[in-house]
Amino acid sequence: MKIYRFLSAACLVAGSLFPGAPLWAQEAKTWFVNMPDSLCPPLTKVNRADCVDFMESKMKAQVTNRFNGPSEMTALGEDYVCVRLSDETSWQLKLLPLDNDTARVACVVNTACGPACDSSIRFYAADWTPLPASRFITLPAMDDFLTPADSTNLYAFDEARRSADMLLIRADLNTENDELTLTLTTPDYMSTETAEKLKPFLRRPLVYRWVGGEFIF
Repeated sequence: MKIYRFLSAACLVAGSLFPGAPLWAQEAKTWFVNMPDSLCPPLTKVNRADCVDFMESKMKAQVTNRFNGPSEMTALGEDYVCVRLSDETSWQLKLLPLDNDTARVACVVNTACGPACDSSIRFYAADWTPLPASRFITLPAMDDFLTPADSTNLYAFDEARRSADMLLIRADLNTENDELTLTLTTPDYMSTETAEKLKPFLRRPLVYRWVGGEFIF
C-alpha cells in the first residue's frame, strides 16, 4: 500500500513549492495521513495511509494498530473521516470552511464508551495548531437536554434532575453536511429504574449547524 503514501508526499512537496496548493485546500484524507501521531495515538502514519488505500480500493479498511489491536476506517469523504479505533472508541475528522471557503478548520471528535459514550470536541488550524473550542462552539449544559417541568410534574422532574449528576454527551459529525449532533448519554450510566424516571423529560438530540465559522444551535 505504497501508492497513496507516495502521492501524499508528492502533495506536500507541491504545497511547499506552489502557493496555489495550500494545505487547507487538500482533502480530509491528506490532513488525516499527515497529522501528528499524538492526535490519534493508536494509529501510525502507515496505518492511516493504509486505511485510505483500502477505502479507495473498495476493500475493508482494517489495520493492526500501534497497540496490536484492530482499527477500521468506516467512512471517507472529501471533507470527512471516521475511524473505529476499538470496540469502545472512535475518531472523527471534519473539515469546515472559514472566510468564505478560502480557509478551513479541522474539527476532531474523540468518543469513548464505557458503557456510556462521552466525546471530546477539538479544533485545529491547517498546520494542526490547536485552536480554542470556545471560538467555534458553546457546548450545552445538562438543562439544555431537558424539557421544562410544569406544575403537574415538578416533583418528578426535580427528583429525576438530581439523579443526573454527570454530564455525558456523544458528538457525531455528519458525513453529508456541516452539522454536529449532540446526544445526552447520561442515562446510559444510570440504573434502569433511575434512567426511566429521567426519560420523560429528555429532549431530542441537539443539532448544531456550521454557520459563519461556528457551530450554532
